Amino acid sequence: MTRGGREGLGFLPYDPKLTALARANRKNPTAAEQKIWYEIFRAHQFSAYKFLRQKPIDRFIVDFYCSSLRLVIEIDGDSHAENFGYDIARTECLEKYGLRVIRYSNHDVMHNISGVYDDLIMRVL
Repeated sequence: MTRGGREGLGFLPYDPKLTALARANRKNPTAAEQKIWYEIFRAHQFSAYKFLRQKPIDRFIVDFYCSSLRLVIEIDGDSHAENFGYDIARTECLEKYGLRVIRYSNHDVMHNISGVYDDLIMRVL
């Protein structure tokens, strides 16, 4: 894996091959990603924090990343139920960089955004 960024300055390694895919993902967000982006990360208390969408980290692209909080937010669709082992390995890898990973389901984001917001506030701020 090629390392992006600069070593030792708090930059996270990433595979540069993921950059184009991450850019494409940002241009075509899922409905749940779009909802959480506008209703939580761009509003309320989280507007004071810079969240990035579709951020390459190591060999993954995370849905949302906030460097000041060392936080990754993942929105899990239906396919994640079938890839539980992959999600565990992914979380373990991200945690090795000192990141905290929080996951929400598409269903929760689409049908209980206020509950997602309340949970995030309690867990982060």
